[in-house]
Amino acid sequence: MLLATGLLGASVGMAAAADAANVARAPFGQMPDGAAVEAITLTNGSGMQARIITYGAALQSLLVPDRHEELADVTLGYPTMEGYLAKGEFFGATVGRVANRIAGGKFTLDGKSYQTPLNDGPNALHGGTKGFDKVNWKVVEVKDGAAASVTLRYVSPHMDQGYPGTLTVTATYTLDENNMLGVDYRATTDRPTVVNLSNHAYWNLAGEGAPEGAMGHLLTIPADHFTPVNATLIPTGEVRPVAGTIFDFRRPKPIGERVRTNEEQILFGKGYDHNWVVARDLSREPRLLARVEEPNSGRVMHVYSNQPGIQFYSGNFLDGTIVGKSGRLYRQGDAIVLEPQMFPDAPNQPAFGSVRLNPGQTYRNSIQFRFSTVGGR
Repeated sequence: MLLATGLLGASVGMAAAADAANVARAPFGQMPDGAAVEAITLTNGSGMQARIITYGAALQSLLVPDRHEELADVTLGYPTMEGYLAKGEFFGATVGRVANRIAGGKFTLDGKSYQTPLNDGPNALHGGTKGFDKVNWKVVEVKDGAAASVTLRYVSPHMDQGYPGTLTVTATYTLDENNMLGVDYRATTDRPTVVNLSNHAYWNLAGEGAPEGAMGHLLTIPADHFTPVNATLIPTGEVRPVAGTIFDFRRPKPIGERVRTNEEQILFGKGYDHNWVVARDLSREPRLLARVEEPNSGRVMHVYSNQPGIQFYSGNFLDGTIVGKSGRLYRQGDAIVLEPQMFPDAPNQPAFGSVRLNPGQTYRNSIQFRFSTVGGR
């Protein structure tokens, strides 16, 4: 059933039935110019709940059951809009026009050079100083039924943050009865441009603010190679085998077992902040990019996408200065980020694959976070 998208604060849809997911809408805050920021909550029949805010088309919270069916919020964020405006940290946000880093913020397209803002030392990161994470998206559709969903849209004008082409982007969040949260990104353009979108949720499957942090999570990444970086975290161009290195997560490994070493690549990023090469091209259907297990709660998350790479970031720059939704400080290693995407600095490294988008084409990054539990403690 297609639902009206008008009234703030009104529940849109009937009470959740055992076999149906529903949608509710409410105010979340305001932009500096007074524009309203809205929260859209998707709930399925087993109580799993995702809250998406229009600011940054961001996942603000996600309640997921553990092996005892106890719910916990497993993604970092702020309780109010003020936190997102003051120190965003990309919590749960849609990042773009180009996720990850572009060396020097420069790239060339059809013989013309473009310069994007530098916001990560000498490089551009996640679209620039005002990327898609820092704009207020518009809700264009909500649905309930077998799955609950919300679609948000943002139109990025020609030369926004230095990128050519007017880009129309949609982000569709879907929650189904199998405890799968989907995030489907699509984009079209009126002239050639570059696009590489992703979601920047910070995950702690023990629960946001849990004192044990995320370093005890067991991580699996089914990749034989990764892309090493230089001191400013730009890939060198090498595609290096993971075999025999601390980048080998082909079998489950506790993250904290390896993250505090003197290996040069770890020192560059103050932990993991690298791209794993799961494939070398896009796939028609989402494929497995990562699996995360939290042993105490039994929560398991599988990450799927049609993209060939996944950026794994081990929360290295969470420095204890942010108070999150639980009222607790976020410290280094309290969460991890897993971003399905094309490889970093792809606009300048053709061997990594193309992020070019032409008029008449549709960009798509179809991400699935599939949640389940395992027995044990």
